[in-house]
Amino acid sequence: MIDMSKWEQMAASRVNERIAAPGRLSGKVAIVTGSAQGFGKGIAEDLYSEGASVVIADLNEPLAKTVAEALGERAVSIRVDVSDEQGVAEMVQKTVERFGGIDLLVSNAGVLKAGSLDELEKKDFEFVTSINYTAFFTCTKYASRIMKAQASADPNWTGDIIEINSKSGLEGSNKNFAYAGSKFGGIGLVQSFAMELCTHRIKVNAICPGNYLDGPLWMDSERGLFVQYLRAGKVQGAKTIEDVRRFYEEKVPMQRGCVPKDVTKAILYAVEQDYETGQAIPVTGGQVMLS
Repeated sequence: MIDMSKWEQMAASRVNERIAAPGRLSGKVAIVTGSAQGFGKGIAEDLYSEGASVVIADLNEPLAKTVAEALGERAVSIRVDVSDEQGVAEMVQKTVERFGGIDLLVSNAGVLKAGSLDELEKKDFEFVTSINYTAFFTCTKYASRIMKAQASADPNWTGDIIEINSKSGLEGSNKNFAYAGSKFGGIGLVQSFAMELCTHRIKVNAICPGNYLDGPLWMDSERGLFVQYLRAGKVQGAKTIEDVRRFYEEKVPMQRGCVPKDVTKAILYAVEQDYETGQAIPVTGGQVMLS
């Protein structure tokens, strides 16, 4: 068990010491994991523009530092491997030391390895699970300890934990079972954590975006999903990356992929409303409609 008592006490004593800035999140401290690029970077930028102090938490330390420096004095970069428990605890500790506490955790870091049952190896399945599922538990475990201390110190304090899930957490995904399974599991964690943390005035919700077709997860020329899906034969008849992209765009009634601002709007809703917790909020352009 990692001893967090020092940082719990520090957060409780500094719960009212926040950097005020114009915006809907003025005075809030947010950690965004996996925020050196992709959805995470866009989310972090939007949260900062809404007045939050933001931790750019990422394994890619140089890129995270560049993002934080570009944002300004209310941003800091922290290197973290979310699959490492000690590293997650240190991320939380450094956040408290720098900003005095945590009000919003956005668990965004995620990976994907596609393949059929015959192709995907056990080590790849376990890697996806460790980042997309287990790390959400670990980040919530340590961030919530700080949040609970703040709730005890200030009867007016409220906090939020947001998992950036996926439309693949709402419906299965052909030859992409490691990812979909981890995301389905994440929603189970969201609902369970919501029940446990509600008494501490901490809401826990999931945002389930559609495909960010212009992000690095899809566009990377070697490991991106366009390449992976083309190689795996996930899109029947596709001969090129353009064929794969067109296939996914045509699945969306809005005829485009999801972008970070779409996700941030859902995060702001989840934070600002007072009465919903344990929810999985689709942001899919109508591709997935709940019944």
